[in-house]
Amino acid sequence: MFSMVVDDFRMSPECMMAASLLLRRDKKATAAHLKADLNRTDNSSGVRQLQELLDAVLNPEKPAADTDALDWCKCLLAGGDGFEEFCKTVRSYDNATLCGLVWTANFVAYRCRTCGISPCMSLCAECFNNGDHTGHDFNMFRSQAGGACDCGDGNVMRESGFCRPHRLRTGENVPSIPRDLLLMSEMVLPRFILCIIQYLRDGYIEPDTSTERDLQKVLQQLEPQISFLEELTKMGGAMRTVLTKILTNQQTFKELSMGQEENLYAKKNYDKYLSALKNSGLVSVEEKGQGATADVTVGAEGGAGAMVLLGKITITYYMNIYYVNRPSYYVSFLPSDPCIIESLKHKCFLEELLFWTIKYEFPQKMVTFLLNMLPDQDYKITFTKTFVQHYAFIMKTLMKSHESDTMSNRIVHISVQLFSNEELARHVTEECQLLDIMVTVLLYMMESCLIKSELQDEENSRHVVVNCSEALLKNNTYWPLVSDFINILSHQSVAKKFLEDHSLLMLWMSFVSFFQGMNLNKRELNEHVEFESQTYYAAFAAELEACAQPMSTLKLWCVTPAPNQVTFHLPLHRYYAMFLSKAVKCQGLDLDSLLPDQEMLMKIMVHPLQIQACLSEIHSNMWVRNGLQIKGQAMTYVQSHFCNSMIDPDIYLLQVCASRLDPDYFISSVFERFKVVDLLTMASQHQNAVLDSEQERPMLEGALTFLVILTSLRIHLGMTDDEILRAEMVSQLCMNDRTHSALLDLIPENPNPKSGIVPGSCSFEEMLSAVADFKAPVFEPGGSMQQGMYTPKAEVWEKEFDPIMVVLRTVYRRDVQSAMDRYSAFLKQSGIHTGNPWPPYKERTPLHPCYKGLIKLLHCKTLHIVIFTLLYKIWMDHQNMSEHVLCMVLYLIELGLDNQVQDNKEDEVGSEHCHDSWFPGTNLLSNLHHVINFVRVRVPETAPEVKREAPPSTSTEASSYGQNLREAQVFSLVAERRRKFQEIINRSNTEATQVVRPKSSSTRWVPPGTPPQLVTEILEIRESMLSLLIKLHQKLSSKQNSLSASWLEDMDMNRHAHGDGITAIERILTKAATRSCQIKRSIQDICGKVCPPVPPKKNSPTDKKTMDKEERRQRARERQQKLLAEFASRQKSFMETAMDVESPETEAAMDLGASEVMESEVLYDCVICGQSGPSTEDRPTGLVVLLQASSVLGHRCKSKEAKKLPTSDEEHIYAADTCGVAHDVRLTLMQRFFKDSSCLQSVSIGWDGGVYVQTCGHTLHIDCHKSYMESLRNDQVLQGFSVDKGEFTCPLCRQFANSVLPCRPGRGTEAGAWHTPTNKKTCVLVKEVEDLQEKLGLFPVSFSIRSGTESNLSKEMELVIKDIKNTTQKKYMDYGKNPGSPDNDFLFMYSVARTNLELELVHRGGNLCSGGASAAAKRSCLNQLFHVLAMHMRLYSIDSAYNPWTKLTQVTQIGRERPEVPMLFRDVPSLLIIFVLTMPQPLRKEHFTCVVKMLYNLQFTQALAALSSKFSPEERQAWSTAGALKKSAANADKSFEVLLSHVISELSKDKSVYKVNAEETSMLISSVWSPQSIEFSLQQFCLPFLRLSCLLQHHLYGDNLTGCQEEEEFASLAVCLGLLPSAPQPSNTVHSASCLQWAVSAFDLVIQWCAEVTGLSQMQAEQSLTLVVQDPQWAAPRLLQLPDNYNIIFQYYHRKACTACKKVPKDPALCLVCGAFVCLKGVCCKQQGTCECVLHSQHCGAATGIFLLINASVIIIIRGHRFCLWGSVYLDAHGEEDRDLRRGKPLFLCEERYRVLEQQWVSHTFDHINKRWGPHYNGL
Repeated sequence: MFSMVVDDFRMSPECMMAASLLLRRDKKATAAHLKADLNRTDNSSGVRQLQELLDAVLNPEKPAADTDALDWCKCLLAGGDGFEEFCKTVRSYDNATLCGLVWTANFVAYRCRTCGISPCMSLCAECFNNGDHTGHDFNMFRSQAGGACDCGDGNVMRESGFCRPHRLRTGENVPSIPRDLLLMSEMVLPRFILCIIQYLRDGYIEPDTSTERDLQKVLQQLEPQISFLEELTKMGGAMRTVLTKILTNQQTFKELSMGQEENLYAKKNYDKYLSALKNSGLVSVEEKGQGATADVTVGAEGGAGAMVLLGKITITYYMNIYYVNRPSYYVSFLPSDPCIIESLKHKCFLEELLFWTIKYEFPQKMVTFLLNMLPDQDYKITFTKTFVQHYAFIMKTLMKSHESDTMSNRIVHISVQLFSNEELARHVTEECQLLDIMVTVLLYMMESCLIKSELQDEENSRHVVVNCSEALLKNNTYWPLVSDFINILSHQSVAKKFLEDHSLLMLWMSFVSFFQGMNLNKRELNEHVEFESQTYYAAFAAELEACAQPMSTLKLWCVTPAPNQVTFHLPLHRYYAMFLSKAVKCQGLDLDSLLPDQEMLMKIMVHPLQIQACLSEIHSNMWVRNGLQIKGQAMTYVQSHFCNSMIDPDIYLLQVCASRLDPDYFISSVFERFKVVDLLTMASQHQNAVLDSEQERPMLEGALTFLVILTSLRIHLGMTDDEILRAEMVSQLCMNDRTHSALLDLIPENPNPKSGIVPGSCSFEEMLSAVADFKAPVFEPGGSMQQGMYTPKAEVWEKEFDPIMVVLRTVYRRDVQSAMDRYSAFLKQSGIHTGNPWPPYKERTPLHPCYKGLIKLLHCKTLHIVIFTLLYKIWMDHQNMSEHVLCMVLYLIELGLDNQVQDNKEDEVGSEHCHDSWFPGTNLLSNLHHVINFVRVRVPETAPEVKREAPPSTSTEASSYGQNLREAQVFSLVAERRRKFQEIINRSNTEATQVVRPKSSSTRWVPPGTPPQLVTEILEIRESMLSLLIKLHQKLSSKQNSLSASWLEDMDMNRHAHGDGITAIERILTKAATRSCQIKRSIQDICGKVCPPVPPKKNSPTDKKTMDKEERRQRARERQQKLLAEFASRQKSFMETAMDVESPETEAAMDLGASEVMESEVLYDCVICGQSGPSTEDRPTGLVVLLQASSVLGHRCKSKEAKKLPTSDEEHIYAADTCGVAHDVRLTLMQRFFKDSSCLQSVSIGWDGGVYVQTCGHTLHIDCHKSYMESLRNDQVLQGFSVDKGEFTCPLCRQFANSVLPCRPGRGTEAGAWHTPTNKKTCVLVKEVEDLQEKLGLFPVSFSIRSGTESNLSKEMELVIKDIKNTTQKKYMDYGKNPGSPDNDFLFMYSVARTNLELELVHRGGNLCSGGASAAAKRSCLNQLFHVLAMHMRLYSIDSAYNPWTKLTQVTQIGRERPEVPMLFRDVPSLLIIFVLTMPQPLRKEHFTCVVKMLYNLQFTQALAALSSKFSPEERQAWSTAGALKKSAANADKSFEVLLSHVISELSKDKSVYKVNAEETSMLISSVWSPQSIEFSLQQFCLPFLRLSCLLQHHLYGDNLTGCQEEEEFASLAVCLGLLPSAPQPSNTVHSASCLQWAVSAFDLVIQWCAEVTGLSQMQAEQSLTLVVQDPQWAAPRLLQLPDNYNIIFQYYHRKACTACKKVPKDPALCLVCGAFVCLKGVCCKQQGTCECVLHSQHCGAATGIFLLINASVIIIIRGHRFCLWGSVYLDAHGEEDRDLRRGKPLFLCEERYRVLEQQWVSHTFDHINKRWGPHYNGL
């Protein structure tokens, strides 16, 4: 078939005419005609016609952007049918069993470790959700480089994890494909692919002559064609098979690729391709002379064999490219490859297509096409081989690329699909030499940036290292290659092959050697470096990524580092160490057979030892002039991601060296490298040539700690993997409580796989539950949220806390202190030890037999001399000794006692050491009680030890002196090595037990500044280590005879596990005594003598000074403790009184309710000036308040259930049933029919955008506040608030505020009078109230009468009113028809009072059953707010003709002009607030009660009217008749039956009121109305009014709110308000009607009120009905109900298009109040410079918004011009947030957090609780 394609490739003139005829015809008809021709038996004319047509259509000389060719191809492929139909048909024959969906960067995919065989396995969301992964270890991730779905691929994942469709679907069920369906595809597509290749050849220009833009242009023009190929791959298996045949057929390629001789264009095109090949270095030099038609097969083998050769060619070729100008010392790295250089030429379309893909730097579309083809198995194999064949070329292109990041991602996108499959990886390793290619390319890549090593003198150095400042390393350009290398080595079979190939390993080692000693640091001794290099990032990354794969052999580069140099990079040492460890642990090899000779071991040891010493130097601030980066290196070296491949192998290598080298040599090397040799002297003074005095102590501590780590660490010396995991986990948990993810991150990966279970090992989770307890996320009173934490179990602290492991694993020194503090707290809490404990000693696991030699370190004379010297120095209080030094010395002694050397006898025979005279043997146990009498030391001649008297006068003295001299031990750590007498010397505070002669004046003159001469002196010691330990015990316990002679008998060993230095010494003495009877006797002897330190001679003044100093310090410490304790208790009592538990607002300084009422004048404390006094007209005091607009009330619904967040297209949220919308509709309806001014007094606004006022309770003078604001304005270091907008923090409690509310001046003597109850009749009180209302203008309280000018107080009141108006948006204030009218202002003012009352009610739980004060009451400042509002509202007078009071209390005539709102439609609580605010203040309580009573009558009548509208006509008739019969009875006006009947009969006069559809009525009626259900409904209807009245009364008069049961609330409130006599009554006898008290005839008033409704002729029935049926009950405000699993939200919303711009937002967000879906930071939805989230927060929450960020799982709060990150309400199984979904673990709703969020929203406390606010500049 394919040969037909190229017949008659050259067109004759007749053909051209035929083609042009075909071109003019209809495409579909032509295609159908050609298809029919081709299906005939003799199809030659059909083939010819098709070729002619294709020659014309797919002419590469036409511009690529011409889409006509594409349309022709589609029609031809479909063979006359529609292309869509054709696609559908081909898909129905799809026999693929793999998913293979390809994705690009940022795609959300899943990875299941339980199902994966390869660590790179990934699944698309659809396959993941359709598979069963319950209980698996999976996570969601955002793809960085792109990938493909592996579902259905058994090589990469287990079959159990396949999704249902891919598990059930096998090719057998798919029918076989009809021959003619893809016939046209087989004919047309080869020419189409050739056409694309010709365009690519034509458009390519070499990078040196072209710009990237040129290449991009070519790709842009070709995009439709490549997209078409991509489309074809998505048709399924059948089409992919056809494409595979075309792409891999060598014959077709050979015939089509070059073009015919006569075709000049094709010839030129082919030459371009050859030239590109040559420029790439992929064609050999010999080939230049040969013609274009040369034989294109490679050698004689062809096929698979050729591939092997191709690999070799590439390598050899690369050797030639890279090694033109090589320095001589590189030669050793060259692989000697004998193969002949052959040409690397392409044999099929696939190879050339990949070649151009590389040349064009991996265009995304092309990559996707190549990957989409992978489900076809034949293609996969060929493509993998092709990819390997071009591998070196790919990497070369990458190194030259300017866009190496993008290119790297795309390379890995391809390679990870190919190399994750073990079978395929093995196949190409064997056939195509993949490993050789990779290692060689890596080697050459690095060789491009080599420099000479400066680790020793440069002249003799042949060692080269990589230059870390090269772009290749800095930009991590090598990572795709290393990533592939790691990927293929993760397959066991490939790794095995690698390890078996000796030459390949040598090549790899030469590569690793380039990193040996890179990034060398030289210590700066003079000046601070000007520029801190950051190359160490690249160095650590390179060693971790490129070298830290455990390999086996090693070529050693051993040079001795100079004293002030350090490199942290020794990959060869570390490889060697890991190899030794694995060989001993896993394969049971003998260690000695693997080790070199002693001399080599000494060389190996130096570098890792230098690093350990330098770590100490860095922490001792000796490298401070090198800047911060050197600390960064030290931290990185021990950090958890690196320690496995850095510090651990280094320590292990040192342990191996220590176990095989002479222990005295090793110990002396350690002290020499740590530069503390000079310090180790018994003398009190010494000279140190290399260290300053303040550096000596930390360096000595470092050396001792290092020795303890070296001798006690068992990570590679016998611990099992489980024990290592446990030790790592315990050390991390002891430093701090950890979250699960932090712990996973902090524990080194090797040898503990964190996920999945290695056979026979303990899993991470099991181990965690064994050592730690889970602390669920908690909420602190301040509102800060904790994550779920793991904390060590008590028995872990008791038995497993290992400070040595903690020291090894800490990046920051403070973590060691933190661990000790926590340990100390545990001991105190459990009563084990109350003082300051020392780090506990921990028993070690037994050593592996191979490493027994390590114990010799603890039993060598050099160490014992150091221990003896240090014990002596500590006892003598020499300078630079510390508790830590003693602690480590004791630790070493105890380790020595626990680890005894068995064969020490033979060891000592014939050993001649210079320090033999110190101790007889090497065993610590026998050396402990050996007494040392005299020591010869070298001291400066100024030291106190120097004897300055005449030589001895008698021979006896002389001879005894000479005897001492012979006995005196000389100690030089390095005497053997240096042959230089280097003594151990130091300075001391006391000179006890030293042979010191009286000082005589020295006559010799010494120039100032020169170091004093050293002289030799002899000290008398007469101590053993044992006696020094006992004396130190006395010293520590401050008792002369702290140990009695019999104390050993009374010992309790268990008591000694935890404690301080005293305990440690006792433990050591006990252990020594149990191991040796001789020691036991010695201890008893020493204790029996009880020798205190010899009193110092002649220097008692100094001693006294020292003692005084200590005593003074002790007293100062005690005083400090006492002060701190006192301060803490004061702080605690302040917190208890000032903080409320629910939220951090501070209580009011005084109760703003009751306490004020009875006093004649209230005194206020100013928190700024501290003065106390009343608030006056001239110098008013104000309350610190926060004004904020609020829509919380408007979001209330009727239902108590929260609305559900929609998570599918079928679910919706409707806002129509919210309180805000209902009130808006009501007001709009009223304004259609009634007078505007009347409407604006009949309702309240402020449900949406109302102003809420809250206070912290602190007061200040308003003039003090102004100066405070001025100082804030000048302060530049402001954060989180804007002073220009009036924002500040309370000077006392630091709570956020933005205004000051003036307090009313103190009251006069009438206070008692206006509060007393009254016996006046109702009618009298009604008249008094009416009179008071007419006297409105007579109370100009805030105007100063004497001068006629405004007082300061009134000015401030006006300012605060202005602040209140500025707090909300204009649209929430103007509801009238004339914006800005006084009526509008009047409505806004009384609505502010209503909003604050309603919100307080909400904060109290929606009712007053709890009574008393609540958190909300503490924040409330209603008393002051009412006063300010009343002052302002007195400016407006109510026209007496329209005064609602007259309609409440008198029977009047209705006017006929545009009517007022009927009384039955008016909002009763609004009327109450209007009356109270417009009447003179202070209002007498009797008048307040009168107003409440009259309004209750109206509320009750409204309840009856609303109830009657819910009856069916029959029930209405029945109740009307029943009530009419009782009308004449006594107290008929207090009977609900009578009044109900009256209301029904009055409202029935107008038929339209009750005329509603029968269906609606049937819906309203749920059951028959009984008297009980009617009574209950009436009470429920009246309750909101009673609650608000009661709350108002509580604030105005300080009446207590009494608590009650919910069912008794109505009765309790009625009694409280004076509607019922206060005699207690059983709750069931209280009837709502019995609270009625009418001023005039009830029936007349009701007739009047009903007539107002029935007289409205033009209103339709339904509308009047909706105004009557106004149920005032609303449920508490709730946020949306969220699904339990976050994935449900994420899957629905992260791909959802925005409703405004119709695009998928980059950062989608959800409003948790109303469910709106918005774009965060989206420019697309910006309006007038404001982004959508900010706009929505203004519209939905009056500038408060709560948004869930879909892609980050966190919540942000927008408050006005600020925003903050609140945290997340979704936590994983371990109680942790996953911000930005980085870990991708399943997240579940944390109900407690969500409740806290909701509570902060409802209580308006976001500003107080969340501390980290920042401006959003309208950009969210």
